[in-house]
Parts: sequence; C-alpha cells; structure tokens
Amino acid sequence: MLKDMTYRGKTVLVVGAARSGIASASFLLERGARVVLTDAKPEGQLAAAIEPLRAVAASSGALSLEFGGHNAESFRKCDFVVVSPGVPLSMPCFDESRRCGIPILAEVELAFRHLKGRILGITGSNGKTTTTILTAELLGGSGLRARAAGNMGVPLISFAAASTPDDIYSTELSSFQLEGIADFRPAAGAVLNLTPDHMDRYGVIEKYIAAKERLFMNQTAADFAVLNADDERTAAMALRVPSAPVLFSRRSAPPRGLFLRGGRVISSLGGSDRDLFGVEEIGIRGAHNVENVLASCALALLAGASPESMREVIRGFKGVEHRLEWVAEIDGVQYFNDSKATNVDATIKSIEAFPGGIHLIAGGRDKGGDFTVLQPLVRERVRQLIVMGEAAGKLRESLKDCTEISEARDMREAILLGRRRAKPGEVVLLAPACASFDMFQSFEHRGRVFKEIVLSLRDCTR
Repeated sequence: MLKDMTYRGKTVLVVGAARSGIASASFLLERGARVVLTDAKPEGQLAAAIEPLRAVAASSGALSLEFGGHNAESFRKCDFVVVSPGVPLSMPCFDESRRCGIPILAEVELAFRHLKGRILGITGSNGKTTTTILTAELLGGSGLRARAAGNMGVPLISFAAASTPDDIYSTELSSFQLEGIADFRPAAGAVLNLTPDHMDRYGVIEKYIAAKERLFMNQTAADFAVLNADDERTAAMALRVPSAPVLFSRRSAPPRGLFLRGGRVISSLGGSDRDLFGVEEIGIRGAHNVENVLASCALALLAGASPESMREVIRGFKGVEHRLEWVAEIDGVQYFNDSKATNVDATIKSIEAFPGGIHLIAGGRDKGGDFTVLQPLVRERVRQLIVMGEAAGKLRESLKDCTEISEARDMREAILLGRRRAKPGEVVLLAPACASFDMFQSFEHRGRVFKEIVLSLRDCTR
C-alpha cells in the first residue's frame, strides 16, 4: 500500500495517455516524480495531448514516453502504477507489477489522497453524468463551493493542487475506476441503477455489481449510501453497506430519502416530509431522469444544500449534451441525440421517453448486451429501426419481425433513412445500445456527427 506522499525521486508508471493519464502525469511531475507515460496508441496520435507535459518536465520531474505498446519491464521497475479509467486491470502487463508487489492505483485514488474537501461519488449503469452535473449545480445554487469531476470530463486529480476544505466534488465514477481504489472514501456515494453493461469485460453481472459496490467499501456509519429503491440489485445493497442508507424512489415512500407523492418531489431526510418542487418543473425528458433528479437532490441535501434553493436550479437545468438531447425540428419531425445510450438499458429508457412514432438509429460495437429485451418496446413504439456498425447483424436478428428494419452504411445514411420515412409529429432518435469505437472516436464524437448532419439538413430546408 502506497502511504508515502513524497514523490521526488520516485518512478511512477502512468498507464493511458487520455485526460486522466495526462492530468495524473502532470500532477506527479510537478512534485518531482520520474513519470513513465505508456499508451498502446502510436505517438503520432498523442503528440498534441502530451505537449503540455514536456513543458512541465522541463522544470520539474522527468518524463519518459512509451507509446505503440506497453513495455513489461516498466511495470516491474517503478514505485507504483497509476491507471486511467479505460484501461482494463486484467491486462497481462499488470501481473508484472502484482508479482513485484507494486501498488496499482486508479487516478481517483491518487486524487483522494491529496484532495481537501468532501467527495460525493456517483456510479451506476446509466445516468451518472446527468446526476453528477446536476448535483454540482444544486450545491452551487445553494452557495456551496462545488465542482463536477471524474469520468465525465475533468479528472479529479486536476483539482487536487488548489483544493480547499470547503470544496465539494461531485464525482462520476465508472466500474473500471472503482476496480483500482484502495482507501478512496466518499462522504456520500450513490449507485443509480444496475443493469448488464460491459459484459465483454466482466462476463457475468455479479462481477460488474461487485466492482460498483466497491464505492462503499471504506465508508463508515458517518457516511451515506444513496440507493435506488426501485432497482432490485441496487436496493439490495442497503443491507450490505457499512454506511447509512438513503433511498430514492418513484414508486414508494422510503422512510429516509426522496420520493414522489401526488406529482411532487418529497424529502424525508430532515425527520419530517418536505415538499421540494413539482415533477412538472423538471426540464429533462424521461422517467429515468426523474430518478436522476431524486438522486441528485438527495446527494445535495446530504452535503448541506438548502431545500429552498432547489426549485430554481431544477427549473433551469436542461440536461447534458448527448443525453436525450433535442437537436432540431425538421418538417415537423423531432431529432434527438442520445449517443450516450451505449447499453441496452439506456436505450430502453430512451425509447420510453416517447409514446411512439420513433425512427431508432442503433448499432455500433457490441458490449455483450442482450438486444432481444428490446423487443416489446420496439414493437410498441418504434416504427423503423435503422441499424449500423458492427452490431447491425445482431440487432437485425434479435429484433426481426418487431418492426421495419433498414441498414445504413454510415450516420448520414441512417439519418436520411429516418427522415425519408418519418411523418410530422414523429421522432428520429439516436440511441445506439452499443459502444461507438467501430466508427467513431467516442460517444461524444458520434453524437457530434449526428448533430452536425441533422443541423445541416435543417439549414438546407430554410
């Protein structure tokens, strides 16, 4: 276990040169460490990202770069390893470090050991980013010093140097990040929901759930576990966590938590029921987003936000890019971008946000999901399924006879197929149920391409 907080003279292997890896390397270099940054991608693809590190290394620490693959020797000859979120700890090269007794830490673990202030940890299969950002906005609306951080964009380690005891970090955490924690302890942690995801990595859902539940492993009775009472797998954690359970529900009224009553959001956290605001004041679509709002409000209240400040923030919150994001109306047809719907359950929630008349664009790189569970909703609400990418054949086979199915070579053709068949009042919806990496750099890239094409079509009709 790494306990020494002095890095001068130490050699640290940082695995993954994306945002978290770059931020970790910069933090360690500034403290005099010798940093070896490794990534499977060739240096040409990473040159722009690593340029700021060269400047840091010129004045402090020492930087070595190993790109285009991983050197097993580097995993044996370092004081500890820092892992970026997207790097699987099952890679054989990590066994080299384990055999040598070298600590392997997630970036959030490194950050935790240096951050002042409190951490709110947010995980789950879907809704993490929306809940993370909304929680930070609710805290900020109450006058508290809040930051949104983690897997949704800004690495937690980026805040460590300038952090203060008054800061609150609303932090999105993936199962991958939680695999690499040791001492990480959030003052309040939330698991929003648990449905099969990343089965290509975990194989069975029990291993995936165990990774998520690590969020609570270092908590005590002084901390809080915010859990979805309507999700069977999540609700079961209330009996196992060492912290105080706080439940949220659309369907029941837990004794301690947040729930709905008569179309109103009610909090019972203060010992008696308190009316916060009406469901109709929530500005983002979908029943799943009501759950995200309940979780955000619970976290914010537990962190000290005032109940009186919440209504105004909720009214003004319009959601997050690539999460059921309205893009345009063309000839009476609405276009929505839910590129972040990268698993089957997220696509179910996306479809459920509309009563019918959906022209659904789905497909990409299969994450091991069971597409057949989409059958009832596709039959009921999807008028045309447009499949694309590596999973096109599996989607077609899983959903045959449910609705009309078309196949597209790329995003432009998919959108045009939707536009050709959609009638006024209907919806063209990108909700892929798959990862993006077969055709795009990321789900954000996929969503941006969708939006750019839709907006160009809209502009041509004016």
